[in-house]
Amino acid sequence: MDQKAPFPILPMHFRGLLLLAGMYTIAWSAFFKWYGPTVVKWLSMNPDGFEVVSASYYGTFGIVVGLVIFVSAFYPVSWIYMIAAGIIGKVILALWFSFGFLPAIGWNKRSGFHLLFNELLWLIPLSLILLRAHKVKDFLLKNEIQS
Repeated sequence: MDQKAPFPILPMHFRGLLLLAGMYTIAWSAFFKWYGPTVVKWLSMNPDGFEVVSASYYGTFGIVVGLVIFVSAFYPVSWIYMIAAGIIGKVILALWFSFGFLPAIGWNKRSGFHLLFNELLWLIPLSLILLRAHKVKDFLLKNEIQS
């Protein structure tokens, strides 16, 4: 008696989370790109006493990462590498903010909020979605070969 494993499902709300993560990353990155000095001053809570760090490159990179995450929602099983690239991009953004901006603006509630909620917290659902998409892709490849 040959029993097949149950088909792993990639729920629609995972696609919604990918879309939301992409839009959220694009929005915050756009603030850094076009309103960089103002955003950095706001994050610092003490706008005097340091040079404003250039945020245009950070914002541009963030927009690209957000677009990659957003587009990966359309075919998450086929474009599994785009989800992985988005996760790596979010890690790079978190490191860039930690080492590029935090020494100048200092650690406070606003900078902590940006680092934790806008960069690091998104790694949890993105990683879970990546694992589920990988599981579905492996199942499809395994059953395609056996059929």
